[in-house]
Amino acid sequence: MKSSFLYILFFFAQIANGSSLLLAKHAEQLPRLVIYDPSYRQISYPNGDVPEYYGVCSDVVIRSYRKIGIDLQKLVHEDMKANFRQYPSQRIWGLRKPDTNIDHRRVPNLEAFFSRKGKNKPISKNASDYIPGDIVSWRLDNGRPHIGVVTSIKPPSTQRYLVMHNIGYGQVAEDILFRWDIVGHYSF
Repeated sequence: MKSSFLYILFFFAQIANGSSLLLAKHAEQLPRLVIYDPSYRQISYPNGDVPEYYGVCSDVVIRSYRKIGIDLQKLVHEDMKANFRQYPSQRIWGLRKPDTNIDHRRVPNLEAFFSRKGKNKPISKNASDYIPGDIVSWRLDNGRPHIGVVTSIKPPSTQRYLVMHNIGYGQVAEDILFRWDIVGHYSF
């Protein structure tokens, strides 16, 4: 009985690790030529997206999850609708209700969602704590929020995985893990 339980536990752990690696692989396949455009746009719901040639850092995360069948637009909206006060939308942007067009594209909302519905992982200066498929969020030197997906690409020169992100010059995998202050480390 005990060995069956351990086998089942191991099986589900492998599935979770597999989906994280799958997320990382899909992030690596995102188109690179994307115009950085944080404009508010009306988009369909669910499974809405801005045109594929536009995007911001959060769109890297959103599109990576969408490729594995997870619609963050819908999940974030549903959780915000039920738990609006748990999100920073009123405090930061003065909003009084959720907005399916933009809420999932705002890094502080994604941080709140992943903290609530995902797994909060330790924030450390140890590169081996960050594995493919992890979501990392930072505060840039100017205080702005930023987010990316840890890829499975590990150059021998760095001994740490690159992170897929978009900070204004397209979706790129770069060695940026410790470039800014990490404020969130999640798996979902």
